[in-house]
Amino acid sequence: MRARTIEPLWTAEDVSTFLGVPVSTLYQWRYRRIGPRASRVGRHLRYDPADVRTWLDEAAER
Repeated sequence: MRARTIEPLWTAEDVSTFLGVPVSTLYQWRYRRIGPRASRVGRHLRYDPADVRTWLDEAAER
């Protein structure tokens, strides 16, 4: 059986680079609840890369 690898969480800057949008756009999307799901880890905002990819795939289908 193969061990599951856990990918590190992404920062807003990582997601910004991946999606090619400004960090401020991510914060606007979060406020409007239309962007990829994010979680607070302490006072930091973090994104699960799998959630970002899923959100992007679903947005492309619309």
